[in-house]
Amino acid sequence: MNQHEAMTKNTGNNRYFVDFSAALRYWRDKRGYSQLRLSTESSTSQRHISFLESGRSQPSREMVLKLGIALDIPLRERNGMLLAAGYAPAYRERSLSDPELASVKQALDFMLTQQTPYPALVVDRLWNLVMTNASAAMLIRWLLDMPNDMPLPHDGVNVLKLMLDPNGIRKHLQNWREVCTDLLQWIQREALGDGPGSEAATLLGELLALPGVATVTRLPNLDTLALPFLPMQIRKDNISLNLFTSIATMGTPHDVTVHELRIESFFPADEVTAEWFKARS
Repeated sequence: MNQHEAMTKNTGNNRYFVDFSAALRYWRDKRGYSQLRLSTESSTSQRHISFLESGRSQPSREMVLKLGIALDIPLRERNGMLLAAGYAPAYRERSLSDPELASVKQALDFMLTQQTPYPALVVDRLWNLVMTNASAAMLIRWLLDMPNDMPLPHDGVNVLKLMLDPNGIRKHLQNWREVCTDLLQWIQREALGDGPGSEAATLLGELLALPGVATVTRLPNLDTLALPFLPMQIRKDNISLNLFTSIATMGTPHDVTVHELRIESFFPADEVTAEWFKARS
């Protein structure tokens, strides 16, 4: 796979349950809730929960939304449950270029700028690149031997492929196996949540097909949460950089696009790394 292919965005079809009862059982089981606990969390009778899961009762639109909140179901999947129950989606999915999301775009720009001189980037749920600050763009160009004045493409760049492909950034990662294990945990959660045939499942398969990835570790156990900070050790041209990363979200938005955005910030783990970035800001 060449550098362009390593940066190609994954595309495919999202999978929604066509049966609301099956979707409700799936998410209750995924959260480890008994029917009694779900009835308590949603202020609904256990009998009604049982009837909804067996298909004996049809949920109201308000009940679908209430259960989605109680089970902390991602907004995209809540829309899917509404569709399965015969209702229109409640949560919009818009591009960041939409005028109504101008304030969100401004907030993201502010967070990225505040992270300078250290790298920061914004990705979507499948780790497709959405935004970067100047420091992140500089780091990526340096690692990929791109000209300093070459614009960094966002559309079509998948950060997971970029990190794990042997022809991408991986060849400069001293601890790429540790990085690989952590990144696989993130995308496996999405794949298990979306189900077979989904974009996330397809992307996971593509990552596991990259040379060496499948042999690094068995598929991560979802009982083990991804580390809040991921060490990243880079070495290129006799330069060693030690970073750690942290991932944040936008809180509790009511838009699918915004809900799925992740802000990944990179911090220097030593003074040498800090000075290297400061000298290039």
